[in-house]
Amino acid sequence: MLSKGFEIEVYTGTPNGDIVGLSDRIVADLEGFIREPDSRNVEYTTAPSYRYERSLLDLLQPRATLRDYLKPDGYTLIPGSTLPLAGSANRFWRSDPENPYHTYIEQTYGTKVVTASVHINLGVSDPDVLMRLCRLVRVEAPLYLALSASSPFFNGDITGSHSTRWSVFPQTPAFVPLFTSHQDFIAWTEEQLRLGTMQNVRHLWSSVRPNGDRRPYILNRLEMRICDLVSNPIDLLAITALLEARLIQAMENPDLDPLVMSELPINSRGADLVAMATENELLAAKSSLDSTLTHWQTGKPIVAHDWIQSLYEEVWPTAKQEGFSCFLLPIKKILREGNESMRWIQLSNQGWNREQVIKYAIEDMKTQEMSLRAEVSLP
Repeated sequence: MLSKGFEIEVYTGTPNGDIVGLSDRIVADLEGFIREPDSRNVEYTTAPSYRYERSLLDLLQPRATLRDYLKPDGYTLIPGSTLPLAGSANRFWRSDPENPYHTYIEQTYGTKVVTASVHINLGVSDPDVLMRLCRLVRVEAPLYLALSASSPFFNGDITGSHSTRWSVFPQTPAFVPLFTSHQDFIAWTEEQLRLGTMQNVRHLWSSVRPNGDRRPYILNRLEMRICDLVSNPIDLLAITALLEARLIQAMENPDLDPLVMSELPINSRGADLVAMATENELLAAKSSLDSTLTHWQTGKPIVAHDWIQSLYEEVWPTAKQEGFSCFLLPIKKILREGNESMRWIQLSNQGWNREQVIKYAIEDMKTQEMSLRAEVSLP
């Protein structure tokens, strides 16, 4: 099994769904929380862990601490990955006005970056193996977005996208290749810093990226950044289990590499795969599980729901052999009942207004969390 760590961004606000900037207070009063450029969301991270049972506790404990901290003042946690209600996106709420990088973010991107998400990190020690795994995840990342989509509303409107976050988020730099080696990644990063298309080594905002203690030189994990915020930790662990099983499968089979196995023309394969992955991401952001994507291996169309079902069946033996197949099971429920966006859109289609849907989602998130806290004996 691989080590797993999470970076969780979440909105704070009122039980009615109005998002309120509280990260200054939270970071000052609670250990383990990190401010984002806009104060309306706050981040916490979990330490690397090999066991899913440990990861569940690590996901729940900070949220329990944060929820208990907010409760006396009448505030709560708000699910979803974009600012949902009218007026939310009219201005940037700076969490640290003196931070020059935050100034750059606000002036360059505005509220397009004021989103909440989850970044999944899985430990991989060999940097060239890591590059190969990043290539595979890059072309399959739209499947994980399809499973996690939770941002159908923005600034009071139904946008028409299941993941409005990924539809508007400024992926930077504009073109990120499939890196052929660790040295290729080093040279490319140094060139972007020289050109100014990246402000620093963290300014690589794509669906997946190599990560480590001293990027780009010292790397030790794959970071998948495409997922919307997943409210239910059990669903998040299922998505993680699907990813981990796929990585283990690829580590055992070096030919499981888009640059090797794709049937696209070899002379333009790398660029064609990047273009295909980018288009698939936009399609998955639009319609998630219902989107028709292009399979990276065959170049043929396939519905995201069916591709995920096929991938689930393919990696199940690996997850079972490694002892975490039980954590993979909720994928079947997501495929059957839909992701959060699809369920919220269904409520809207039944006549619920935006405020009613968000209030329901807030309570649903709280109920799920309290139930899990009771199951694992968290106070």
